[in-house]
Amino acid sequence: MKRIALGVFFLVLTQLPAAFAQESGAASYFTDVRLIDHEGREHRLYSDLLQGKVVVISAMFTECGGACPVMAASLEQVQTWAGDRLGKDVYLLSFTVDRDNDSPAELKKFAERFHAKPGWYFLTGSKENLETALRKLGLFTENREAHATLFTIGNEKTGLWKKALGIAKPSELVTLVESVANDKG
Repeated sequence: MKRIALGVFFLVLTQLPAAFAQESGAASYFTDVRLIDHEGREHRLYSDLLQGKVVVISAMFTECGGACPVMAASLEQVQTWAGDRLGKDVYLLSFTVDRDNDSPAELKKFAERFHAKPGWYFLTGSKENLETALRKLGLFTENREAHATLFTIGNEKTGLWKKALGIAKPSELVTLVESVANDKG
């Protein structure tokens, strides 16, 4: 804390607590709705899952027999590419579009099927919170079968966001993720 004399008054300069700091546009937009991962841990959408990170985001549901396993297999390849970066500055975020059937336990089974390591989160939450998150990410659907089959790849620090087809070759997806991760703004 620093004091500056101004006549008979003192102006106290101090760093404001984070709660009073000006909120970024991304923080305002995405919000901090609370979600639950496949391990039963709670996360805030912006502050815990997006802020300052490179993310690869997908929509999925565990009973899917179509695009979801293909997309998860591609994310498994991204996980291999990320290596030690996974869970440090690169994160994989798979959001269920079927919260009624995809409990954390079901998500955990799905995660294990694709050898998910720390830094790859399979997410659900209350109906309201999950719907808010899915809407903010452009992934909301009324019908789980009609969910987006795109990956959203973002570098929150630099503001670079790209999309890739869910059926893209894993090597092409890795190349795209690497370019977003290495973006300097």
